[in-house]
Amino acid sequence: MPDDQAASLRILAKEKRLGKQKLGFPESGGGPVVIAVTSGKGGVGKTSMVVNLGLLLAKQRVRTVILDADLGLANVEVLVGIVPPYSIYDVLYGNKTFQDILINGPFDLQIVSGGSGLQELANIEQSQRERLISSLAFFQDKTEILLIDTGAGISRNVLGFVAAAGEVIVVVTPEPTSLTDAYSLIKVLAKFEVHERVFFIVNQASSEQEAVLTAERIILVTNKFLRNIKLEYLGFILKDNVVVEAVKNQTPFVILHPNSQATKSLTQISIELNNLIGRKDYLTDFKDPIGMKSFIQKLLRLYK
Repeated sequence: MPDDQAASLRILAKEKRLGKQKLGFPESGGGPVVIAVTSGKGGVGKTSMVVNLGLLLAKQRVRTVILDADLGLANVEVLVGIVPPYSIYDVLYGNKTFQDILINGPFDLQIVSGGSGLQELANIEQSQRERLISSLAFFQDKTEILLIDTGAGISRNVLGFVAAAGEVIVVVTPEPTSLTDAYSLIKVLAKFEVHERVFFIVNQASSEQEAVLTAERIILVTNKFLRNIKLEYLGFILKDNVVVEAVKNQTPFVILHPNSQATKSLTQISIELNNLIGRKDYLTDFKDPIGMKSFIQKLLRLYK
């Protein structure tokens, strides 16, 4: 990790402990809950999880937006079979607004393509930063959950989105390399104390027993060596051929196979997640709820 990013993470952690992290926080509330979905390694089904989870939340009438922040891959768009005409790049350098670049999907799910615009965050001028932040007012009352599909690993870009988000979901599989890499990511988050808890989902398990054992294993290691971060297990999804078929057909499996075991399992996860972040005591349990505007301001600080 570059020294400048490590320094930025330490500053965010210090301000959080001192209760000063309220940059531009709207008086009327924090806007959408910003959730970064990430993984320690690629190939664990993270993007498929984001797309299908977003659709299920939207189906439950939760106003949901997906931000494709997996730089250079644009896999969210591939999985839903669309080619976005605009991205955040057009907000930064063109005359487009977020309302212009939103793509409408099934169940009123909305998608924002990050594109090359997210790679420009470190280089934009102050006027562009201010324009980006002010344009986010569009999301304030129109969005309840923002799901961010990050890249995998502990690169600068991934850690930037994960640290700036209000909540984090880590997708793991029972494979040893997935667990090792996921633990490395969680260890970084614990070191800089930018999150008090991390959700996780076990994907591609061969059985419920394997999923539970996988969850118990990562919780045990984390509780033993990382005392300042809490893991919350959201559930599991078994290996299912319908998921592979859906990817090939560029149609989310919750639409292509609404009665499949994968859809049923992810539905339970979406309900659990919605209940957790929708609790009345959410704002008091976690002293620094992150809305859209605050998320972008934190992200820009990390990219300075």
